[in-house]
Amino acid sequence: MFEDFTFTAGDVPIYRQIADRIANEIGEGRLAIGDRLPPQRDIARMARVNLTTVTRAFADLQQRGLVESRPGRGSIIADPSINASFKSSPVDEQGFIDLSVNRPATSGYLEALAVLMPQLADDRRYAALQDFHAPEGPAFAREALSSWISPISCVEDPSQLIVTNGAQHGLACVLGALVRPGDCVLADAITYQGIGALCRSLDLSLKPVAMDRDGMLPDAFEAACAAHNPSAVFLVPTLHNPTTITLSAERRTQLAAIARKHGLLIIEDDVYRPLKDSAPPSFIATDPDITLYIGGLSKSVAPGLRLGAVIAPRPMVSDIAAMLRINCWSTSPLNALIATKMIEDGLVARVIAGQRTEFHQRQAIVREVLSGFDVMTDDASTHFWLQLPDPWNGNAFTRAASQVGVGVLSGEVFAVGRDSIAHAVRVNVGAARSREDLRHALEALREILTSGRRLFDTMI
Repeated sequence: MFEDFTFTAGDVPIYRQIADRIANEIGEGRLAIGDRLPPQRDIARMARVNLTTVTRAFADLQQRGLVESRPGRGSIIADPSINASFKSSPVDEQGFIDLSVNRPATSGYLEALAVLMPQLADDRRYAALQDFHAPEGPAFAREALSSWISPISCVEDPSQLIVTNGAQHGLACVLGALVRPGDCVLADAITYQGIGALCRSLDLSLKPVAMDRDGMLPDAFEAACAAHNPSAVFLVPTLHNPTTITLSAERRTQLAAIARKHGLLIIEDDVYRPLKDSAPPSFIATDPDITLYIGGLSKSVAPGLRLGAVIAPRPMVSDIAAMLRINCWSTSPLNALIATKMIEDGLVARVIAGQRTEFHQRQAIVREVLSGFDVMTDDASTHFWLQLPDPWNGNAFTRAASQVGVGVLSGEVFAVGRDSIAHAVRVNVGAARSREDLRHALEALREILTSGRRLFDTMI
């Protein structure tokens, strides 16, 4: 990368030119998330500069969130979704509209919480909030969550449910308890970015499986099982993140049969399902002995309510609970009681109904404004997947969108391996403060698409 690099004279210091060169390689997709950079001494030798200059370049890259250091692994390309600085508001003081993260489309949760909070002290379970609880979670929360999920899971026994600090925490506990370091996990070639970060942190090998517009391809799944001898497969079967695909009943049956044939566990991330009016039966309902079901309230109610659930076959519950106890002892009983009351009082159902209605309205705006472009979406989805025309790639489009005041998330973040990188971006429709803000942001994105990359490359 640096042996033939010529530094330019002028106001840009050499360390910044080195940092910009690496940033450009990342932006063009030639360096992918998790790639390890050469040691700083080697870069200094190749670039014919002193080590201090390279150290300053790496510090600059770390400040930008592009590179991170790992003990024993040197410097690697960072996952931007993990290092993102999430804003507390979808619109900042400069008018930047951040559609890169999921936020509630309505204020329904806050309104429900305002009604609920004055009632908590009178609840019979209130006194238990100051005590320790079992790692599986308070019994009242397990019962409430089990009752809420049972129409989807067909599992009515609360003893099979573990309460977690959100779905990501549940996924971490499942992987940490049931998959050994060095084992292989399969996933869609394009999938939820959190699984990649978790696998890297747990020293698991995440391998991609080819997919089409209907989801994971059974033939590719069969081939990956034979090639990699995996321990588990990770699936987001309903309103897939980021593509919004919902697997058909036939595709689910095919994938489950292959997983059973090869002795795989199915990790079913189903956090978006409550927003979908109807969907085929879940894996936990049809194949409960090999499925770990992960649900939660963050996507359908509010991310600020950090409460998720894992439903597991009985023999696996104690191992998952032990992993939870090791990393956080137990979940917050206050959050658990808030969620329990909201479920019991019908507030969760009311909030979700409001979210669903709003998402339908916002997705109609998406279809109107971006008509003619390759948009994958669903009326109930929190987001959509915009496949970019040539010569755009995800990182370049993300930078161009930022220049016009709109935040989106590059498709590179969701790629499992370099060969899986899609020229696409994920855009969250709920993140806009209003439908008018969403329309404004989408019109800005349409302008980028119609103007072409060459114009915006001159601006960046």
